[in-house]
Amino acid sequence: MDEKKNKLNRVTVEILNEEYIVKGDENPEYIQMLATYVDRRMKMIQQRNPNLSKTKTAVLASLNLADELNKLQEDYDELVKALEEERKNRMG
Repeated sequence: MDEKKNKLNRVTVEILNEEYIVKGDENPEYIQMLATYVDRRMKMIQQRNPNLSKTKTAVLASLNLADELNKLQEDYDELVKALEEERKNRMG
């Protein structure tokens, strides 16, 4: 087994001026990069809606990120389908 994958990293990150300890098997720089991205997105929402609670800000950020992920997944699925069609056309 790959020992690197079994090692849990503990990374302290800051999101909306609050610290969180994140545990994961990804490298610490990657975890920090994700936290920075989430922090940036939440701060953008908070700037546009300064009266929102942190919880509502987090929910809106989650919805925005889920929308982004879903659209990327749709694009990916279309690309995979196009590549499969291209491969079939070359072989057939």
